[in-house]
Amino acid sequence: MKSLVRRRVRVPVGRPLRVAVVADTHSRPHPKLCERLGEIAPDLVVHAGDIGDLSVLEMLRPYGEVVAVRGNIDVKVNDVPDHAVVQVEDERGALVNVLVTHIAVYGAKLRAEVLRLATKESAQLVFCGHSHVPFVSNRGAVAVFNPGSVGPKRFHLPIVLGLATIAREGISLVHLDVATGERWLPP
Repeated sequence: MKSLVRRRVRVPVGRPLRVAVVADTHSRPHPKLCERLGEIAPDLVVHAGDIGDLSVLEMLRPYGEVVAVRGNIDVKVNDVPDHAVVQVEDERGALVNVLVTHIAVYGAKLRAEVLRLATKESAQLVFCGHSHVPFVSNRGAVAVFNPGSVGPKRFHLPIVLGLATIAREGISLVHLDVATGERWLPP
């Protein structure tokens, strides 16, 4: 098992990099997920853990390069790393390093070991899952993005996915309702 993998991704010329961020599919992604991915047309699909059956990753592959990490339910998934670092660059050089991990926060605070790893890998952004709670926060020099869950409904939480657009001019992080495709905002 690999504990950390690194991937280099290049921003397309003339437009931002589109990254679909999903998590917590638990082997049963929402039936409209593929429709939403088709609409987004991502360059990269990131799965931030709790994949369940690996066929979920195969289902994502037609929509872009896939980067995935193991979640706490993925104990038997030996081919998926615990962490990934996505190094985003354009024709002028490096833009941002993104750390992908499943469990990143404790309450509203970035876990110490995740902050250490983000610092070591020069990551300015962390994609995570686990809580099923969609959120965006800034913890000092590191932004944290949880796309929420696209798997089975849990309590009162929405079924959403994340969309990150990355360009030299900046990064945009939004949540999309999987059922409707509309932008989701917390109530």
